[in-house]
Amino acid sequence: MFSITVAAVVFGVVFLAELPDKTALAGLMLGTRYRASYVFVGVAAAFLLHVGLAIAAGSVLTLLPHRLLQAIVGALFLGGAAMLLFKKDDEEEEVHKPADQSFWKVSGAGFMLILVAEFGDLTQIMTANLAARYDDPLSVGVGAVLALWAVAGLGIMGGRTLMRFVPLRLITKIAALVMLALGGFSLYEAIAA
Repeated sequence: MFSITVAAVVFGVVFLAELPDKTALAGLMLGTRYRASYVFVGVAAAFLLHVGLAIAAGSVLTLLPHRLLQAIVGALFLGGAAMLLFKKDDEEEEVHKPADQSFWKVSGAGFMLILVAEFGDLTQIMTANLAARYDDPLSVGVGAVLALWAVAGLGIMGGRTLMRFVPLRLITKIAALVMLALGGFSLYEAIAA
């Protein structure tokens, strides 16, 4: 059964965590060089694959005993929050320009860039954690995919403008605080259950 509440929570957490990540920068760089719609198709397909893999991993986690699962999820959320708080801000990915501007070349470049850059990324791990936490793969998957697509769209269409109004450090700190809260709540459930 689909839960709008779960999808909305997942959207918020993943959106905030992904916004300061290299994906927005990669999307911005690709979007300034190529047709935005071509770039978005490739990036969106790569994120769909990443979320599918994360949901599968999270579903496997739900087979663990409840207390152990909550402890693992809590520890992973706290680790994710630490990664956000202590990561360096100067991460930049090099983008290689495809030989031509065809749909397949440009969308393929976007797909490959995201596929490689985001594999095992914080938001993929977070999505697996959220899938395990809520035991609602459809709602978590929809929320995560929409959040990742929104960040990619923002990066492709106007990342520079957004960053002028919202400091990257503030976005990172908000995402870390949300993850700390989710981690603390999961650990509390592991102890109190």
